[in-house]
Amino acid sequence: MVWVNQVKQGTISPFDRGLAYGDGVFATMRTASAHQAAAVLFLDYHLQRLHQSCQRIGIQWQASQPLVDQLNLLATTYPNHCIKLLLTRGEGGRGYQAPDIANVTEVVSVHVIPSHYLHWQQHGIALALSPITLARQPLLAGVKHLNRLEQVLIKSQPLIANTQDWLVCDTDGWVIESSMANIFAIKQGKVFTPAITHAGVSGVMRAQMIDRLLQEGVSVTAQAMRYDDICSADHIFITNSLFGVVDVNTIDQFQFSRWTHTSRFRQVLSVNLSS
Repeated sequence: MVWVNQVKQGTISPFDRGLAYGDGVFATMRTASAHQAAAVLFLDYHLQRLHQSCQRIGIQWQASQPLVDQLNLLATTYPNHCIKLLLTRGEGGRGYQAPDIANVTEVVSVHVIPSHYLHWQQHGIALALSPITLARQPLLAGVKHLNRLEQVLIKSQPLIANTQDWLVCDTDGWVIESSMANIFAIKQGKVFTPAITHAGVSGVMRAQMIDRLLQEGVSVTAQAMRYDDICSADHIFITNSLFGVVDVNTIDQFQFSRWTHTSRFRQVLSVNLSS
């Protein structure tokens, strides 16, 4: 199901800047499970991040009440689904130069959550170091913008046997994320996560996890991390808005025990998937 500017099966102009230049941002959100109260999980945080991301790239946008109402209705109609909200600058401008005033295009779509995410929550996953790296661009670091060609290239590489995702570094060799999630490392009871200052996406679930850890008095540090820093950890987990929190069992030849608190944090954050 797709809505364009709240019109079901609406169309997008071939001159839309999102199509022409990747000029826009998006959010991938999850709706609550059927046994929970109907809601888009962390909706306010997703909309706040979209607003901040639009400001970062010079688009004036604020979520309207009709859009919020539409998202809440979809959460009622499609429990335990993925809702993608994509914003573009719309048409206009001369070549790359953006128009002075953006006529923002809003695209809302609903998708099934991949069934294997439940297995990932229950059993953890294995990562391998990606041979493709991310370019460093501090002006866009943290923003979930529409220019995803790097991720397309990463995902185009055949995964190594018995691995489920790639661990991705930037062009200077600093660990950033997995291809689809933020990453955390636990060493001697302290939690570390790569700083998202030159590349990567600063995810909503990453922020939720950091806030919850700090509330419980757990030390959390965002810092530059090398491959060796990650692989010398006691425990590793990844986060995103669809599968919540998932343990990493191995990275290449390095093995990690599952963190005893992972399942509890999934419960506290209400991100457990159901079969």
